Amino acid sequence: MENVSTLAVAARKTNWRWVICSLLFFATTINYLDRQVLSLTWKDFIAPEFHWTDSDYGAITGFFSLFYAVVSLFAGKFIDWMGSRKGYLWAIFVWSLAACLHGACGWATMKIEGLDSVEALAMVESGSALALSIATVSVWLFLGCRALLAIGEAGNFPAAIKVTAQYFPAKDRAFATSIFNAGASVGALAAPLCIPVLAKIWGWEMAFVIIGALGFIWMGFWVNLYSAPEKSKYVNEEELSYIMQDEAGESESQIEREEHRTISFWRCLGFRQTWAFVAGKALTDGVWWFLLFWAPAYFSDQFGYASYTPMGQALIFTLYFIVTALSIMGGYLPKVFVESKGMNPYAGRMRAMLIFAFFPILTLFAQPMGVYSPWWPAVIIGLAGAAHQAWSANLYSTIGDMFPKSTVGSIVGIGTMAGGISSYIINQGAGWLFDYSANAGTAFSFAGFSGKPAGYMIVFSICAVSYLIAWSVMKILVPKYKKIEV
Repeated sequence: MENVSTLAVAARKTNWRWVICSLLFFATTINYLDRQVLSLTWKDFIAPEFHWTDSDYGAITGFFSLFYAVVSLFAGKFIDWMGSRKGYLWAIFVWSLAACLHGACGWATMKIEGLDSVEALAMVESGSALALSIATVSVWLFLGCRALLAIGEAGNFPAAIKVTAQYFPAKDRAFATSIFNAGASVGALAAPLCIPVLAKIWGWEMAFVIIGALGFIWMGFWVNLYSAPEKSKYVNEEELSYIMQDEAGESESQIEREEHRTISFWRCLGFRQTWAFVAGKALTDGVWWFLLFWAPAYFSDQFGYASYTPMGQALIFTLYFIVTALSIMGGYLPKVFVESKGMNPYAGRMRAMLIFAFFPILTLFAQPMGVYSPWWPAVIIGLAGAAHQAWSANLYSTIGDMFPKSTVGSIVGIGTMAGGISSYIINQGAGWLFDYSANAGTAFSFAGFSGKPAGYMIVFSICAVSYLIAWSVMKILVPKYKKIEV
């Protein structure tokens, strides 16, 4: 009787892949918390101290996006070369260090300008030559910190997607990706509740340091809990068979090629599948990063609710609560299509992505409905953000469908570079547009709005159509599922 019980326990499938997925979730949460510190502190805490304009902030966020794009091209290849375990450790170490270093920018600016205290920076007369010098110096210091942050953060998604391809069969990857990708929403959700409070109590500098230090804690868990599934002491034979079900029937040499033989960078660019992923990222990532970087400033500019006020926090929390609650379900939808409709994973993902592509059209109504209440834009932008995260989870999963595991990081890097470039364009352009429209006032109008509201309406209109265009381009490039053979 005891032997039967022992065999039953041994035959029970472990679920260690979900523990690994939770680690990816927390890494992504920390990633986006670190990213959000600046967007939640610049308008109400940093800008008055350094005499920044919208163009200054747009330049910083735009540069981050552009540099992130360039580094991503190499980050994916680095992850494929270094491996998931060591590569992820290096990535989060670098970005956590960079996040903490932001807190020293005020002190460094004070020293460079020869002032007696950090508080003296804000006391300088606005518009004076010294104020302009302070703004210029501080912007360059933040650019340096953002560059280092970009180097580290560029490794997050290539590593996470690579681990997901290693630990999950194709039918589960979009759902697993949507779970860890929800970390972006949770990070953005938690950020307005804690970051402005930290900045208010201990100063914006400590907000960067405290949030940045979370990454060092995560590193300890990763070192002790992660290893490849076939080497993990926590994964039994039943779970390993489930993970490797897509390789059933393949020869050992085929599996070996899938796991270890990479495709050269230049050869990757010759595949339509690569360009389909690039198009999906380039045409949509800028929308998400605009919503992420500018939502706090939008509620402050348009409705007068600063990020540290209860109403400002409630609006941002509501926005990202909607994103978090709905985006995970988007990753489950392709699984339904695969299991109930008998579709292959790629076809299921494309059908799901078409559904998600219609939701951002709602952003056309964000500005008009904001006339009645700021809650309308919060809800509408939240729905658009949820659609993006669901779209993104499925878009990432198409790589695992079509490329060998050994090349996943490289393809993610190429696509992320394209997404970063589009983010640079929209964030830098938004900063210029908002400054110009605010200065022009009633002389600048669009769709019934004038001044800065007209500027926001223009950007929202771009966001509305981006996903449908992206889906159409992807469908033209890869109309049917076709896996790349090494």
